[in-house]
Amino acid sequence: MATHLVTGAGSGIGALVARTLLDRGDGVVLVARSEERAEALRSSYDGAEVVVADLAFPESVGSLVLPDSLDSVVHAAGIVELGPVSSLSVEAWASQLRVNLVAPAALTRVALPALRAARGTVVFVNSTAGLSAGPRWSAYAASKHGLRALADSLRAEEAAAGVRVSTVFPSRTATPMQERVHAQEGREYDAADWIRPETVADAIVRLVDLPRDATITDVTVRPAG
Repeated sequence: MATHLVTGAGSGIGALVARTLLDRGDGVVLVARSEERAEALRSSYDGAEVVVADLAFPESVGSLVLPDSLDSVVHAAGIVELGPVSSLSVEAWASQLRVNLVAPAALTRVALPALRAARGTVVFVNSTAGLSAGPRWSAYAASKHGLRALADSLRAEEAAAGVRVSTVFPSRTATPMQERVHAQEGREYDAADWIRPETVADAIVRLVDLPRDATITDVTVRPAG
């Protein structure tokens, strides 16, 4: 039985990935930011293992006890706070860098022995903001540009160990995060305007399931129209 570690399973893309893997009979380990949140995840995902680490404080992942073998680690957790460089606070910068970049790096480091044992796959859920940055997106985009660099470096470092590394760059997707982004932009939100999160989750699961003879380094998911 394959075993997967998933962050961001509380909602959106991470929740769909976790549910897909669990429903097909795979082992799933979820990361919760608190014991209270862990109980909620255990109730939602019967049969999943839940470990506690607050990704807002990446040093907390160092104490995690993970399985000896992991077929994949899917980094789907993230936060966003928009604002112009002229007024965006230091904390807004720091929090997005901690959750979106430093925490995935720290968690990957802890998971690497298990990933090497299974010749597993690391999937970073990035954003098209990790490819180009627009006005008011500086901090979020910087964290996602950094995440792309992390993936590229990790891929080169771990190829000899058989660990594959993929990055998914979704465009705007109909998730609770996107609803919050619209609120920050002062715009009305209509989920029908954006990519379905199921579509992105399907792409992630396909990367996890990719046969061993190949690797897909980067996948960009954009609207069909």
